Amino acid sequence: MTKELVLKRNKYGINLILDKDTPFPKLLEAITEKFKETGTFFKDAKMAVSFEGRELTPEEEQRILDVITANSSIQIVCVMENGTALEEKMKARIEAREAEAANSYPYMEAENAGADFYKGNLRSGQVLESYSSITLIGDVNPGAKIISQGNIVILGSLKGNAHAGATGDSGCFIFALEMKPIQLQIGEYIAKSPDKEKGGRGLRKRESTAANAYSPQIATAKEETICIEPVTRGRLNNLF
Repeated sequence: MTKELVLKRNKYGINLILDKDTPFPKLLEAITEKFKETGTFFKDAKMAVSFEGRELTPEEEQRILDVITANSSIQIVCVMENGTALEEKMKARIEAREAEAANSYPYMEAENAGADFYKGNLRSGQVLESYSSITLIGDVNPGAKIISQGNIVILGSLKGNAHAGATGDSGCFIFALEMKPIQLQIGEYIAKSPDKEKGGRGLRKRESTAANAYSPQIATAKEETICIEPVTRGRLNNLF
């Protein structure tokens, strides 16, 4: 799969990782499609933008910014040079702009940009979206969907659909105490559950006891596929 770009989100802005070998017109097309797909995640957020992966001329940089604003409602505060402590630089620049024009544009609260927590079960037809990583204390039932720009942690059963790294970050993960999804997606990689066995109606076993009802598992993207593994202390340590 061609990776023209990857979007990475932090508390104060977005970093576009651009493929250095993609022709610029094709890169613009990929950026256009990406922001059309993910525009609802950003809404009217005020953000700093940074670029990584290739050298851009001022004209190319401006064309990318024009594409972003034309295909989303993001308010671009500034363009940052990528490097160490980028997130802190973004924070300082945004705070400075906030001081200059307080309340000019709505900006997502930090609690929404860091990690979200929800309690309750998702029923069929319900969709839960988060602009950041999300922890759900409850179940995702068949026909329900949970979408996050970051990681997804489900302290319950995942029997519906889950999409982590919704802006294209394939480095995210999906954790569930019981992993029986209909479909998983991490970044742009998708995996669906195998077809139901003949004569069966899905996963409806009731013989499990409270002691062994859950078997925590974690899903990650590896070599363009999604792998589901048992959760161990060593596996968790390797995530970060």
